[in-house]
Amino acid sequence: MPTPLPDVSDIDRIRARLAASPRPADLAARRARVDALGANDPLPDDVHVQPTKIRALPAEWTATPGSDRDRVILFLHGGGYVSGSLVSHRHVVAQAGREAGTRTLALAYRLAPEHPFPTAIGDALAGYRFLLESGFTPERIALAGESAGGGLALAAILSLRERGLPLPGCLWLSSPWTDLALTGDSLDAKASVDPLISRAYLAELASAYLNGTDPREPLVSPIYADLTGLPPTLIQVGSAETLLDDALRLAGVAAAADVAVTLQVWPHMIHAWHLFYPEVAAGRRSLASAGRYIRAQLDGAARD
Repeated sequence: MPTPLPDVSDIDRIRARLAASPRPADLAARRARVDALGANDPLPDDVHVQPTKIRALPAEWTATPGSDRDRVILFLHGGGYVSGSLVSHRHVVAQAGREAGTRTLALAYRLAPEHPFPTAIGDALAGYRFLLESGFTPERIALAGESAGGGLALAAILSLRERGLPLPGCLWLSSPWTDLALTGDSLDAKASVDPLISRAYLAELASAYLNGTDPREPLVSPIYADLTGLPPTLIQVGSAETLLDDALRLAGVAAAADVAVTLQVWPHMIHAWHLFYPEVAAGRRSLASAGRYIRAQLDGAARD
């Protein structure tokens, strides 16, 4: 008997829902649409949420009863550098922390076009410094990012390395956007199956964020960077993503630089499928896998 593929029907329902609600042209409406992707998923009763500020930036702690208060995931949300918020990704961040057995700190970094490159990198560095100043040791910190947040997490790591500052215990990158020059073949090959991200939309986002910066600048497109010295890194990507090649090529660049990189390609999954984990079994499994990875890496770093 053939093995059933329930994830296909799960994600197809999400695909149909997204197709029925096309992206609006107005920036404010686009931001509201992204926020709505997560706002309708209530948090479990045992999730504790604590708002905070990092400099003037809104941020948010989450914890569950099993959270180790000495370990933390610093999470940078997706949204193409122009949208996304604490609201849009709160449910994903909280679940990731539950699976990893850590606290989480999500950061509302400033968005383009109002705040183009390199503002978001400075905000991410401020979030990391805040954790160090709060008493977290680097080896007990996992730096995580989804989509544009994945590229931002890499830019933050590269900036920390340039400054000679201690790096976190590991990286977790989901559906990372790593090439703002838009050279990946999957941008066209997967265009018909990824309802969230298209080449034309990415070009618009890149223009807003870059504000004239060369798209091959390593701090905006980390596949053009020297990744030597990066901590152990987990990359998760869906096989139906237009950004599939961004993740595949990043894994190759990292491996060539002797980074301990783990690549997971999740069959049939679209861009940022973790957002839909309450309805998509592969979303739940991928978050559980990320949690196991973070636990193992932070355990190993602490022993070393």
